[in-house]
Amino acid sequence: MLPFLLLISFLTNAQADKKQAELKKLETNLAAAKAKVALNERQLAKSDSLITLGTQMIAESKTENKAIETDRKNVDKNNITKKKSLTKLSTSKDKEEATTARADLKALDLQYKSDLKALGIRQKDVTKKMSTGNSNLTRGKAGKKSAQDALKISRKSLDIAQEKYDNANVSADNKTTKDKKKK
Repeated sequence: MLPFLLLISFLTNAQADKKQAELKKLETNLAAAKAKVALNERQLAKSDSLITLGTQMIAESKTENKAIETDRKNVDKNNITKKKSLTKLSTSKDKEEATTARADLKALDLQYKSDLKALGIRQKDVTKKMSTGNSNLTRGKAGKKSAQDALKISRKSLDIAQEKYDNANVSADNKTTKDKKKK
């Protein structure tokens, strides 16, 4: 009879160890599912920030584009106005005045070219900013779509893992309660 009782207690302990190992495995799966959800939420937040940044960069570049166009019109207008008066002076009968006017015309042309070059550099920077903004926006939208899909899947996995863990935990608690009542 004694060996029989020892065998029963040994089997009971083995089952308890098995249940504990299963519970630990479910706990690990639950923790992994929570980590996956957190990762997908971070990816979603990153995608949202890329979309925000891209939209902001595009808006800034559009504003800067308008400012550059206004500056270009002002440079052209000022150049035409100054050029008219210098052209009239360059055809003057006074040779010294005409020579000075021609030199001023050359200086005006150099200044005009310099101003246009500076505006061209600004335009190039704005274009680069616009394309970077579009790229960020595109990457953000694509990342958001994939992150949302992955988040949906990982939340379902988390719910399933939580349910399995809760069920196993409840059944383990019920068995320990029954064992305590028997003793």
